[in-house]
Amino acid sequence: MSRPVLDLVLRRGCVHGCGHGTTMDIGIRAERVVEIAPSIATDAREIDLGGRLVCGGFIETHIHLDKACILGRCGHSESLSHAIAKVSALKRDFTVEDIYARGQSVLEKALIQGTTRMRTHVEVDPRVGLRAFEAISQLKRDYAWAMDLEICVFPQEGLLNDPGADELLVEALKRGADAIGGCPYTDTSPKAQIARIFDLSEQFDVDIDFHLDFDLEPSAMDLYEVCRQAGARKRGGRVAVGHVSKLSAAPPTLLQKVAQMMRDSGVALTVLPATDLFLMGNGCTHSVPRGVAPAHRLLEQGVTCSISTNNVLNPFTPFGDGSLLRMANMYANVLQVGDQEGMARCFDMVTSQSARLMNLNDYGVRIGNPADIVVVDAATPSAAVAEIAQPMFGLKAGRETFRRPLPTVVRPLAAAAE
Repeated sequence: MSRPVLDLVLRRGCVHGCGHGTTMDIGIRAERVVEIAPSIATDAREIDLGGRLVCGGFIETHIHLDKACILGRCGHSESLSHAIAKVSALKRDFTVEDIYARGQSVLEKALIQGTTRMRTHVEVDPRVGLRAFEAISQLKRDYAWAMDLEICVFPQEGLLNDPGADELLVEALKRGADAIGGCPYTDTSPKAQIARIFDLSEQFDVDIDFHLDFDLEPSAMDLYEVCRQAGARKRGGRVAVGHVSKLSAAPPTLLQKVAQMMRDSGVALTVLPATDLFLMGNGCTHSVPRGVAPAHRLLEQGVTCSISTNNVLNPFTPFGDGSLLRMANMYANVLQVGDQEGMARCFDMVTSQSARLMNLNDYGVRIGNPADIVVVDAATPSAAVAEIAQPMFGLKAGRETFRRPLPTVVRPLAAAAE
């Protein structure tokens, strides 16, 4: 049987999820991976990866492009409610052009850091209307060549207690929003908001992604109601929750109970270490709590988990460069994950686990999948996390989308001659 004619072959790459330490060649033709083998004979253009790590690209499961890069307009905040109030005052004057430009800046940072797929939460309410949705929808169209961008519309300041928000959410869903989210803690009746979000999810057949349980008191959690609704409505595998910083304060027995409940109901978790670290316990004078949910413990119990960015340069998170490897490294530091297996799981939580959360069935370097590929300057997933390794270049449907030349040491001429 003759080999397929190839457009490109990547030689000697360590393919994520395909063996341990064994290098493979990856053959690409007509925008797809068509062959993976120890050695591929071909006359096609080739790139020698020198044993570096190859993955399907990093996946941002929870980010806010619409309110990024506004730190210079309002400064940072010391509490969640203060951050929400600051953005609420600003977004009344947001324009489509302004939102687009700020979102574009962060999207390009993420692209250069190796992100190939992204779910962005977009606020829809009577203050900003549908302007953010319109801007990010245009960004999605304009960058389809480099990024699969999924839009999750949600009411940041409440739903049932914010007249007009429901109608705007419905309109955004009619116009093609990919998912719906919520913030139950902002409504006078969290359970009623949860039920309404599930109703809309069923009506428009979209996934759900809640902001949830964003404090340090684990005695009461809206997570229970989300899991109950997911099980009762058979929406398992299509529901995610973000933050759940309450779990950082949960004792082991409660954590195990929650893990079983989430696994059985099919509810996934996204942790957002930069924001959770910054806001939880802000103001404490000593013994400051970390506030980051131990996702790796839930992952061990069969819960789908991801690590993501959340906010960039705004009152919720006054820093960020779009690097998901940096987020994975931060998570590993904060949760004291130091073994190679644990750090490899952290890598999974920005790649394969994230793909599972978003139901991306065509993700990964596999025969037949789109040639959406990122090459990282590390030999293993654990090394990539430990060293915050640099993504070297990326492909989308076999076409190069970014390139980051590796830094080099410039030695004195005398030393170089020795």
